[in-house]
Order: sequence, then C-alpha cells, then structure tokens
Amino acid sequence: MALSRRLPLRLCPGPSLLVLLLLLVRSCLIEAVNLKSSNQNPVVREFESVELSCIITDSQTNDPRIEWKKIQDDQTTYVFFDNKIQGHLAGRAELLGKTSLKILNVTRSDTASYRCEVVARNDQKEIDEIVIDLTVQVKPVIPICRVPKAVPVGKSATLHCQENEGYPRPHYRWYRNDIPLPTDSKANPRFRNSSFVLNSETGTLVFSAVHKDDTGQYYCIATNEAGSANCEEQEMEVYDLNIGGIIGGVLVVLAVLVLITLGICCAYRRGYFINNKQNGESFKNPGKPDRVNYIRTDDEGDFRHKSSFVI
Repeated sequence: MALSRRLPLRLCPGPSLLVLLLLLVRSCLIEAVNLKSSNQNPVVREFESVELSCIITDSQTNDPRIEWKKIQDDQTTYVFFDNKIQGHLAGRAELLGKTSLKILNVTRSDTASYRCEVVARNDQKEIDEIVIDLTVQVKPVIPICRVPKAVPVGKSATLHCQENEGYPRPHYRWYRNDIPLPTDSKANPRFRNSSFVLNSETGTLVFSAVHKDDTGQYYCIATNEAGSANCEEQEMEVYDLNIGGIIGGVLVVLAVLVLITLGICCAYRRGYFINNKQNGESFKNPGKPDRVNYIRTDDEGDFRHKSSFVI
C-alpha cells in the first residue's frame, strides 16, 4: 500500500517538465518575426477592390517597420514606404491593420507580385517577407468579326472572331441563327449537312465545303472569367453556282468580240481609218514639162510661182 501511494508522487513532475520545455521552445521562436497570408494568390475583377493579406504571427517588436514593394517586368518599385502610399497607388490604396494592403479600383496594370517586408528590431531574426501574386481579370470588349457575305455551294469559307483586351485570354463560340455551334460539325447529328471546325482559342470557324443549310445569321461571343461580349449578327449566303449561265455569258462576250473585230476589218477595207490630213507644210506636185515647181497655200487656194525658169 505504501508503494502504491508513492508511485503517483514520482510521476507528477513529468508533465510539469514537459510544459516547461514547451514554454522554453516557444520563447525561442518568439524571438524571430514571422509572417503569413490568408491568400497569397488573390484574383479580382478590374475596377473592384482587393486586400493583399500580410499578417505578423510572432514578434517581440511593438512597432516594426513595414514596407510594400511591387515587382513587375523585372522591375521593383515602392508601394508603401516611410509610412505612406507611394507611386501609382497613391490615392487609391491604404494600409489595413498594421501590415495588410488594400487596393481600391484595381486596373489591369496592377497585375503583379507584391512583397510585404517587415523589420522587427527587437527580434533575433529581424526581417521576414512574404510575396502576394495579384491577378486582375479584365472583361472582353466587343470582338471584331469577319463573315463572308456570299459563298458558292461546295467552296470553303472561314469566319474570324478576335478580341485583344480581355484577361485571361477569352475563349470563343460561334452562333448561327442564335443556335450555338459545336467545335466539330461531325460530332453533332444536328449539323450533319455541314463541314465546319471551330477553334475556340483563335476564334476561327472553318467550312471545308459550305452547304445550302449553312446560310444564316452568324455572330461570335468572347468569354473569360470576368465576363463576355459579342459582335453583331452578319449574314452569310450560300448560293448555287449557275454553270449554264456562266457558259452563256462567256458565249455572249465572245460573239460581241467577233462582231467588233469584223466591223473594224470592214472599216479598214473601206478606208475609214486612212489619214488624209496633210502632215506639214507642203507637198510636191508631179514635175511639169517646164520644170517649174509649185506650192499650194491655204490662203491662195491656187498654185503660185516658186522658182524661176532654169535656162
């Protein structure tokens, strides 16, 4: 019985020693400043607000020095320095709590990496930093669409859709008469008479050989995580190629050319194209028996003596 009473007394100091060791370890850890973030990869739409989270978890310094820097295109600039907002964020950013940064009315140019730096002079490890990668999504603008107005049956045709403002890069979808088109007409029995392939990344809709059923009103929608935009409807007409009419037209043109050629030949034969106009100033009459040369003038209307007789 005496042994059983002494046993608990020997075990009591064990947990107390463990707690003491934990406190010593914790006191050592507190001597180093440490940071964390609730979201290191925030995503926000353009013109909204966003918080770049930077939280001090451990520090013995009551008033640490806080700095925010922006890293973009291999260039580093100050965002928060000397207790005030700097650079292009001046007037549309503020510090939340001690360390977090809030950006108001974000723009696409705010997409970058932001580094939160804390200097705690009273800690053994005085400096800690954390990087926040901010992504600003931009809604697409109205895409530019190009649709051929008329295509003969059996010929190829390409429809283009392009948008350069949205971020991330938008995906494209084409509609005909308000009906969405699949990426491949062969994959949908509804479009078995068509022969098109849609590239959703480039926005091109390619018909290898158009069919009469491909006639209709076409438009394209560009979509990303921030929103979507579409171009106006444009009509593409698919018409039958009239071979008989083309041959008839060619024969008519050939007949007209033959008639023109015959008319020109007849006119030459009748002398209509001979130039009877005098080229200059004078011409010689055939020699007279008396060896006298004459010249006609416009005013005289008759011959006048040009040279004297030669004896």
